[in-house]
Amino acid sequence: MRQVLALSAPIGLAFIPLGMALGFVVVHAGLDWWWAPTFAAVIYAGSLEFLMVGLAAAAAPVATVALTTFVVNARHVFYALSFPLQRVRGLGGKLYSTYTLSDEAYAVGVSPEARHWGSRQILFMQVCFQLLWVTGATLGGLVGEALPIERLKGLDFALTALFIVLAIDAYRQRPDPLTALSAAGCAVLAWVLVPGQLLVCAFAAFTVVLLLRKWRDA
Repeated sequence: MRQVLALSAPIGLAFIPLGMALGFVVVHAGLDWWWAPTFAAVIYAGSLEFLMVGLAAAAAPVATVALTTFVVNARHVFYALSFPLQRVRGLGGKLYSTYTLSDEAYAVGVSPEARHWGSRQILFMQVCFQLLWVTGATLGGLVGEALPIERLKGLDFALTALFIVLAIDAYRQRPDPLTALSAAGCAVLAWVLVPGQLLVCAFAAFTVVLLLRKWRDA
C-alpha cells in the first residue's frame, strides 16, 4: 500500500483545499454546512458539486439538474473503456470503483506505475481520494459556518479558476487555436442569447461544432 500512497498523495492532498473551497461556496450560497460533506460523499464529482450548489440554492427544475449532470459527467463513459475495472474483484468492489471513478482516480489507475495493481490497491486508492475530498468539504463547511459570511465573497470563482488553469495547461501541451476560439465563441454566444442556461447551451453548441469539424475532416 506504500506505493499506492506514494503515487496518490500528490494528487489526493490537493483535494483538501479544493474541498474546503466547496464547503465555503456551500455556506456562501445560504445552505447549511452539512450539505458540503453530503454533496462530496453522494455526488462525488468535483465540478458537478460546485454547479449543484447553485442549482440547489436556486431550486432548479429536475430536468435542468439531470441534463447538467449528463453533460458534465458524460466523459466518465469513456474513462470506463480503459480503466482497469476488470482487476477489481466482487460485485460490491466493482460498483464502488465505478461510483468513485474520478478524473484523478482514472489518471492514477491507468498510469504505468499502477499497471500491476490488483483489486485491493485500486480500491484503496479510490477510498483515499474520496475520504480526502469529503474531509476537505467538511472542513470548509465548518470553517465557513464559523466565519462571517461577508468574508466568503468571491469563493464561487474557485471552480472557474480551476478550469481556466486546466484549460491553459491543456492548450500549452497541445495548442489548438481553432478549438479554443470555438469554445470561447460558444460560451459568449450562449451568454448573450440564453444567459439563464449558459452552461448547457454552450456545451451543446461546442459539441455540435466538434462533430461538424470531425465530419468535415473525415
